[in-house]
Amino acid sequence: QVRLVESGGGLVQAGGSLRLSCADSGRTSSIKTMGWYRQAPGTQRELVASNDGTTNYPDSVRGRFTISRDNAKNTWYLQMSSLKPEDTAVYYCGALTTRGYYWGQGTQVTVSS
Repeated sequence: QVRLVESGGGLVQAGGSLRLSCADSGRTSSIKTMGWYRQAPGTQRELVASNDGTTNYPDSVRGRFTISRDNAKNTWYLQMSSLKPEDTAVYYCGALTTRGYYWGQGTQVTVSS
């Protein structure tokens, strides 16, 4: 089993930056792909960054969002810059493992105009 605990959400003005953290524990050696997702009210959860050895981003965030990991801290990060009001959502980290998919609890990001 893998446990994911997120932190770092909050309120930021448009154009600002925010860094989300996702601390992992448990059978982390089973993680194949780590992803960051977001879900705004009334919409489906969408992938905004992933890392399976290579990083991938949708056009909507490419160049503004960066996924990374600090192995010493067992923590994944999502660095977000040039934030826009449409980036407002609950952000989740998710891990695809050999035993299934695990989710963090989510953290709210609100970007004011």
